Amino acid sequence: MSFKLLVAAAAARRVIPHALPRRHPALGAKRGFAFTSPSHNGQTLVEKIAQQHAVGLSEGEVVRSGDFIGIRPHHIMTHDNTGAVIPKFNSIGATKLADPQQPVFALDHDIQNKGEKNVTKYRSIEQFSKLHGNRFYPAGRGIAHQVLVEEGHAWPGTMVVGSDSHSNMYGGIGCLGTPVVRTDAAAIWATSQTWWQAPPVAKVELRGQLPPGVVGKDVIVALCGLFAKDEVLNHAVEFVGEGTRSLVVEDRLAIANMTTEWGALAGLFAVDEVTLQWYEARAKWIAERTTGGSHPIVNHDAVAALRQSIESNAACWRPDEDAVYAKHLWLDLGSLTPHVSGPDTVKTATPLAKLEQKKVAINKAYIVSCVNSRAKDLREAANVIRAMKEARPGHAVTAAKGVSWYVAAASSQVQADAQASGDWQVLVDAGAKTLPPGCGPCIGLGVGLLEDGEVGISATNRNYKGRMGSKKAHTYLASPAVVAASAIEGYICSPAAAIKGTIEESSASSSPTQRVLFGIEQAAVATSNAGGGGGGGSAAASATSNAIDGFPESLSGRVIFLPADNLNTDGIYPGKYTYQDDITRDQMKLIVMENYDPEFSKLVQSEDVVVAGANFGTGSSREQAATALLAAGVRLVICESASETFKRNAVNNGLLVLESPVLVKWLRDRYQKPGAKPTIVTGLDARAELTAGRLTLVDETGNSEYAGTIPRIGRAAQEIIVAGGLENWVRTRMAASA
Repeated sequence: MSFKLLVAAAAARRVIPHALPRRHPALGAKRGFAFTSPSHNGQTLVEKIAQQHAVGLSEGEVVRSGDFIGIRPHHIMTHDNTGAVIPKFNSIGATKLADPQQPVFALDHDIQNKGEKNVTKYRSIEQFSKLHGNRFYPAGRGIAHQVLVEEGHAWPGTMVVGSDSHSNMYGGIGCLGTPVVRTDAAAIWATSQTWWQAPPVAKVELRGQLPPGVVGKDVIVALCGLFAKDEVLNHAVEFVGEGTRSLVVEDRLAIANMTTEWGALAGLFAVDEVTLQWYEARAKWIAERTTGGSHPIVNHDAVAALRQSIESNAACWRPDEDAVYAKHLWLDLGSLTPHVSGPDTVKTATPLAKLEQKKVAINKAYIVSCVNSRAKDLREAANVIRAMKEARPGHAVTAAKGVSWYVAAASSQVQADAQASGDWQVLVDAGAKTLPPGCGPCIGLGVGLLEDGEVGISATNRNYKGRMGSKKAHTYLASPAVVAASAIEGYICSPAAAIKGTIEESSASSSPTQRVLFGIEQAAVATSNAGGGGGGGSAAASATSNAIDGFPESLSGRVIFLPADNLNTDGIYPGKYTYQDDITRDQMKLIVMENYDPEFSKLVQSEDVVVAGANFGTGSSREQAATALLAAGVRLVICESASETFKRNAVNNGLLVLESPVLVKWLRDRYQKPGAKPTIVTGLDARAELTAGRLTLVDETGNSEYAGTIPRIGRAAQEIIVAGGLENWVRTRMAASA
């Protein structure tokens, strides 16, 4: 079976049997985002999978990095934010799902909240799903990403998008997972399609094998810290090399999951024997526990077809030898030791052997989230407790005084496995407070949040300030085994230190000075269509400079400078407001940038041009980070670089986001002095010629202080901006085709 046929077979195995048109006429080939051009170079694995899901391509066209393409993803996942997508879907004028087999709803974020408002929201989502006939998983089934893998919706060789930034996780099983935003989700529900810009692809070569006690979490924590200068920002990452073969699927899922924090749009492992054996075991596990003995997707026949396709058409499941990569990074797994991320940033990663010398006291410990709450993770944590009990006969092994420890399984199936193995009870006996299978404290919801002045160590994926509670708390990230050891000892330490009782004895085999081997093999490999970081290349840019009717050729406004790098979505729009669907635009204006600078909302004025540092809008996929800026009157953001997900949110909602590192450097030299405020009203006015690609800054007398270039706004983005966002763009196309 060929790669293309296997993808078709995967679609045919979806639970709902009836077939529907693959494409909505509103996104026909003549109006689609298919701007690829033929090339004779080979393709990366990302490009190959994207090619299989592209629509509107001419015969012979080949998907390349940088291309804007129309895509019909295998599935679109939404979770609690389904409640916000439904009004968008309704407002488009859609009355039915274009393909009921495509959307998957899984409630997971605020499942501890039993308030009437949240219960009503969950009920309405379930009722919508019943009305339209798509797949629905209720609160308590598990975290959406884990559920999609368990149930086979994320399937090798397919492209699955999710309205959540950690959709990258699907790459751990060879599925191209990437985030989209809520407006995209509504568009896909209504038309089965959306647009995607194929990102530049970074090859990350893993060499050697992991030493005992080092796990996938250590790999990605180390990568985030070792390559902390945005090396893979807005890239897709393909993991290759002999080291990948030594990684079990659970470790691959953890690594792919946290490529989000590394700045990537996708993290992909090729399907290999490890993957196939995992699926064979998974199909057997399900068959033994399923009435009738077979799952509609993950079954022995499907896995056999997967194996046959790979063995008979191996080249279709691998990148081509002459594939074009933007860069080539490498890491020697054999030189790696356990690492800890933080505090409060993933860009700082410290060898555990070095950090434990400081005996950093903790108040809370967490083994929760989609990155590290699978059965393997819970088993490794429980094994630390077992080993401590053996080393301390007659002594109670429980959470240290003053430490609260929280554990939640990634899914109900994971929890059942852990309970059957005895691992769950070991953790409970050691003082762990159990939470239902869901996101909970990782997203700052429910019980157990960090309070002012507290320090937490967590097996989650994100440790931004305010993410898991108070902005005055500090958060470290580590593997589940390290979290368990630290919870018992009361300070950040290794399992070996916890078992032996002394740091000195435990550090002999993992010296604090042991050097991790890593590097950049090549800064770039050949040339692709993807835009570079020098001011060109943007989700909003293309080759044309002609303005369509209704699109302003220029914008002007005061320059507001936010010099911080990595200003994330939690800083722009705090997570605690994300799932409050009734917040008005006037309220948004008051809380925008609350976690970054509470004074921002008082300083910003309508039509201001915001200029920001590098990696602006990194973090989650919440679109309110863009709509809150629009609510404040901002129509143009210029930054050194931006999160691709944020750019997508912005363009989809009518907010322009352009990149100009030169401009940001000029403003830093002029305004970023010691003691500078986080929000700087420069006193300059910006005049941006959007279709010509020119920018001028003038002082209060009209004298020019700066002149430079910005990316030009091409027709595709102009149409969305003129329509007032992707939602309106889809609506008008549907009306035109009616």
